[in-house]
Amino acid sequence: MRPPESWTTARLTLILAGVTALAWMVTAVLQAGDAMALWGGFIPERINGAADGGAPVWLTPLTATLVHAGLIHLVFNLLILLVCGRAIEPIVGSAGLLILYVVGAYAAAAGQYFLHIQEAAPMVGASGAISAVLGAYALLFGRNRVKIANPRLAELVHALWLGAAWVFLQLLTGITFETIGARLAVGAHIGGFFAGMLLARPLLLFRYRNA
Repeated sequence: MRPPESWTTARLTLILAGVTALAWMVTAVLQAGDAMALWGGFIPERINGAADGGAPVWLTPLTATLVHAGLIHLVFNLLILLVCGRAIEPIVGSAGLLILYVVGAYAAAAGQYFLHIQEAAPMVGASGAISAVLGAYALLFGRNRVKIANPRLAELVHALWLGAAWVFLQLLTGITFETIGARLAVGAHIGGFFAGMLLARPLLLFRYRNA
């Protein structure tokens, strides 16, 4: 597939990017970054019963997407969202993109939880949800170089290679960040990416089931 070149069919992508940017700007103006991270960030320890008075724990995978650690964090996430979202939204539809984003956010939280069950620090940022959009993009637009006669098997092997490469990249990047005293939500990125790959074809088939 070739990504479309128009923004007219990617309005939800623009809305998601705009809302995310607006949330960061309001937080920055109020200088409430730390407070918002504690209130709306996803904290794995809260799943285990720790109470801190923040947003409802079941909602924090979504509220966490509106909280970012800084301008660079925000810009990098929005860049990936705009590039991949513009390509994905016309293919799976606005509803499909919303499903990708929301399910990706929860899959990211699940991945982060299972990797850091006792973590008390909040996970913030939209990168987990955006990883789902990126996973769908990689599967739908990436060139499949697997030489297997059975197309379904070839697609499965292709997806496994993409997943393995993403896991390796995230682990390598996570180790690199650790050496400079920073933390990367490796579990969130992996969880979101796999959710995106799993949903890509079903959402595509659902969109064009009556075409």
